[in-house]
This record gives sequence, structure tokens and C-alpha cells, in this order.
Amino acid sequence: MMARERDRFSNTFWTAPWKMGEAFFQSLNATALYWQGIHRYSNAFVHPMLQAYMYFLREQTRKLEHNDSRNVRDYAELSTFSMLLAAIVIRASLDKALKYHFKEYINFLSSVVNTVAGRAGGVDTFMTDTVRSLHTMVIDFPEAVRNIRKEYGFHFDDGKYVQVAETERMLLYQVLPTDPGVTVDPEIKPVLIAHPYVLGPNILAFLPGERKSYVHSFANESIPTYVRIIKDISSNSAVQVMTGEDDALDTRYFARILMERHGKPVTLNGVCQGGFILLADLLSGQLDGFVDALITAASPIDGTRSPGLTGYLDRIPSGFKDLVYATKVLPNGNKVIDGEVMSWVYKLKSLDKEFSLSTFYKDLDTFEQSVRRHDDTIGKTMAAINYWLVHDRTDLPVEITNLSKLSYTVPISHDGDLPFTLFGRRLNLKHIAEQRISYLVCYGAQDNLVEPASATAALDFIDAESTEFPKGHAAIFTSWTQPESEYALHKIFPNGQRGPVRFHLDLDEASPDACRHKQASGW
Repeated sequence: MMARERDRFSNTFWTAPWKMGEAFFQSLNATALYWQGIHRYSNAFVHPMLQAYMYFLREQTRKLEHNDSRNVRDYAELSTFSMLLAAIVIRASLDKALKYHFKEYINFLSSVVNTVAGRAGGVDTFMTDTVRSLHTMVIDFPEAVRNIRKEYGFHFDDGKYVQVAETERMLLYQVLPTDPGVTVDPEIKPVLIAHPYVLGPNILAFLPGERKSYVHSFANESIPTYVRIIKDISSNSAVQVMTGEDDALDTRYFARILMERHGKPVTLNGVCQGGFILLADLLSGQLDGFVDALITAASPIDGTRSPGLTGYLDRIPSGFKDLVYATKVLPNGNKVIDGEVMSWVYKLKSLDKEFSLSTFYKDLDTFEQSVRRHDDTIGKTMAAINYWLVHDRTDLPVEITNLSKLSYTVPISHDGDLPFTLFGRRLNLKHIAEQRISYLVCYGAQDNLVEPASATAALDFIDAESTEFPKGHAAIFTSWTQPESEYALHKIFPNGQRGPVRFHLDLDEASPDACRHKQASGW
């Protein structure tokens, strides 16, 4: 026994210094990766902030030149608001940093004790895991995000989509099934899906190869599925100056084509901001006779009921609540809303979680736990979500953005009117009942971007069906689009609520045309 103890001590005596030396050189590598990560995360937050600051200076200079300067009280309120944001950033960053580094300090001391005692889990292992965690987050993860583009989103040149129609501002594509043996049944009523303006269409075709795609969830049930795509705003002047009326007229044009194609009224299906815009289109009366159903998925119907964003907006001094501070002037002279700045503004409402240092330490802790579980593989879902958040931001038409701004500052009236008009007409929610439109409201139970109260606001004024999905904003378009998932879109859920695909199929089954088709087919 004593001999074994002597041999172990002798072995530790000679190996411990080597392990300490190896850990030292690993720490140099970790330090370089750490600061590289801090720089990258900071740039992602600071770049849109500087862009917003440049817009602010431009507008303030213009107003001074026109003797339209704000009064001292406005600037004092803005200064107070800025200091409040700075305090939130400092407090949140210090909290995250201290918690992380204290945890790592305790782990480091334990690894040193293990090294001296000759046990497993020594300081060399600790530093190797730390370097691996940082390398995965700073080097491997961005590369995985870049590489996922070939599998993520729409690829309209791959033969799985058919262009059906076009306007100056939009393209209409049919989405073909991807499941083997599934074909489109032209007798089923068609669905027309609209994506949000600010984060583009690709979230609707998240990962088709992994059977995670909102649009393919419809197409793979043989439903004639169509998606309207907003043309590239940077190269299309008609998109740059488009209005809510333009959106309604283009939607009407597409709906008429689909009704002629399939002989049945269309189901409109809007995602996030796309759902809010489609609702306004429908209430304008332009779609009467062409549409008999509406689905809104995680859509902000009344933004004033979104406590996170409205609480932030309420703190902004009234003199500076203007879209002009996010307006980009294009070379042709047209003005658009800078999508990068708008996405940054959304981050400000949750600054304690969204500031660069907070997200850096949160992500580092996540990758570190994965490495120490020996499970540091970067999943496609994680990579695709980050591609969507980082690379899919687009600029927006000023008039379309203004409709959303009004929704977040003026509530739906007690009579059910949206806070703006189209074609000089009030947009009253009761029009849905008057036209006998079947309406399904889908929302995320833990959605922090479009809170349930905002998504379900229409239910206070009209009878409609609602479906609650677990998790947050993106889950409806990612996790739950997989057919095998518990809340797959074609299922009836444990609480008896229906997913949007199930809702659409049941509408078709209940239609008189479907009944006649069943009888003729001997179903």
C-alpha cells in the first residue's frame, strides 16, 4: 500500500508541472479566443447603434438648419432615458460577467486541486474544455451558420417551387410537396401564405430537408400551397414606395388567380407582421368574394397590448418618437426604413438580455456545458435560427412600417377599428363576421416578441378560434413544423385545439364543394 502511494506521489510530482505548463499555454489560446468573441458580439450590437446615431445626427442637423430645434426639456428627457439604458446595460453585463467568472474560478481551483492530488479532471482538462468551448462559439458556430444557408429557407431555383404570378412588388410561388409519394390535390381549397416584411420569407421554409418547414407542412398534406414573396427592396423602387393599399391590391390579384385555378375561395395565412397586414387587407373589403378564411400566426394584431415593446416606447421622449430616426435615403432618393436599425430597436426593449456582453456570456455558458457533456455538435436548427436572426433582416417601405407603428401606439377602438384606414375606409374587425370569414388565431404561450395579449386582441371583438403553442415566437415555424412533433401543425392538440394545417383541412372537408366531390368519388 505504501509503495503504491509512493509511486502515485512520484508520478504526480513529475506530471503536475507539465500539466500546469500545458494549461498555461492553453490559457493564452483561450484569452485570444475570448477577446475575439467579445469583439464579434460587440460589433453585432454596436454597428446598428452607430447607424441609428448617424440618422439621429442627420435629422437634428436638418432641424437646426430649419430653426426647428427641440426644446431643452426634450433633450433633458432624452438624456435621462439614455442614462437609464446605460444603467441597465452596466448592471446586466456586470451581473452576467461576475456570475460566469466566479463559477469558472471555482471550477479552476477544483481542477488545480485535482492536478496536485493526481486525480482526473485536472487543470489541463479544464483549460482544454475552456478552449474548446470558446473555439466552438467563436470559430465553429459562425462557420456552421454560414454553411446552413444551402439547406435553410427558400431556394426557388431548385425545382421545388413554381412561379405562378407577379406584380411590380411581389412574386407568387406554388410550394410543391417534398414528402415522397405526395402530390398536390387541386380539389382542396388553396392557402396563400404571407411572410413578415422585416425578417423576410426564409423562416417559412426553415429546414425542408429536416421536415421543418411551415409552408411544406401544408404542401405535404396535398394542399395547394402558395407563398407571396416581397421583391428585393434594395433594387425595386415599387417596393420602396409601396403602401397598404398596394399590398391589398396585390393580394387581391393573387387571390383571384388562385380562386380561378381551384374553384374555391382562398385561405389567407399571415405570419408575424404578415398576418397583421393580411388582416388589414381583408378588412379593406378588397378581398370580399375571394377569401373565406384567415389564419394569423404569432401576429401583433394590437401592438399596444405588447407590454415589453410598448413599455419601452412609452419611456422614449415624445419629441423623438418618429420613424425618421430609422430612415435610410437610397441613391435614387427614395426613403426606406433601415431593417438593421429596426431589429436593434426591438433588442432595446430587452436590453438586459440582448446587450452584446449578456448574449456573449449566455452563449458561452451554453457551449461550455455542451463541451463538458461531450456533446458539442452544432445542430442544424440552432444554426438556421441564427442565420435567420443575423442575415435575413431587410429594409422596409416607410408606409408599411408606419401601419405597424400606429398599431403599437394607438389601440384598436372600442368599436373594433384598426388605428388607420385603407382606401379611405375604416378597418373594422366586425367585417370578418359580416363576410362569414373563418378565423384562426395562433400564438406562442411564451412569446416575448409578440405577446399572447397582442396576438389574440381580435378575440375581444369577434368570435374566432384560437390555438396556443408551447414555447416562444419562432417555435410555430421551427419545432412544431416537424410532423412527428407533439404540436405538429396538422394535428389536434391535447387540449382540443387545432393546428393551422388541421384547421384548413377541416374547412375544406366541411365545404359544400368538398361534400359533392366526396359523393362523386365514392368516399
